[in-house]
Amino acid sequence: MVCGGFTCSKNALCSLNVVYILVGLLLIGVAAWGKEFGIVSSIHIIGGVIAVGFFLLLIAIVGLIGPCKDRRNCYTCGTMMLQHASEALKILGGVGLFFSFTEILGVWLAVRYRNQKDPRANPSAFL
Repeated sequence: MVCGGFTCSKNALCSLNVVYILVGLLLIGVAAWGKEFGIVSSIHIIGGVIAVGFFLLLIAIVGLIGPCKDRRNCYTCGTMMLQHASEALKILGGVGLFFSFTEILGVWLAVRYRNQKDPRANPSAFL
C-alpha cells in the first residue's frame, strides 16, 4: 500500500505516464512512417517530431519512476498536520494564558479604582 493511502493518485499518475509513453512512441513511429513512405520530405520536420517524441518519452519514463516507487517509512499528511497543529496550539495556549493573566490584572485594577474614595469629596477620607 502506498504511504498515506493515496493509491488512487498513484494509479492515476502511473496510467497517465503510460499514456504519455504511448504518445511519445506514436510520435516517433508516425515520423518514421511518414519519412519511409515519402509523405513528409523535410528532414527538419521529421527530426523535430522525433525529438519531441523522444523528449516526451524520456519525461514520461522519469515521471513513471516516481509514483511507482513504493516508500514504507514516510509520514502521512494527517500525521504531519496533527504534529504542526499540536505545536501551534501549544504556542496559542501560552499566548492565551499570558493575555488572560493581564485581563485578570486589569479587572483587579479596575475594581480597586472603582472602590477608591474620592479625595476631592472628603479630604479626610484617607486619614
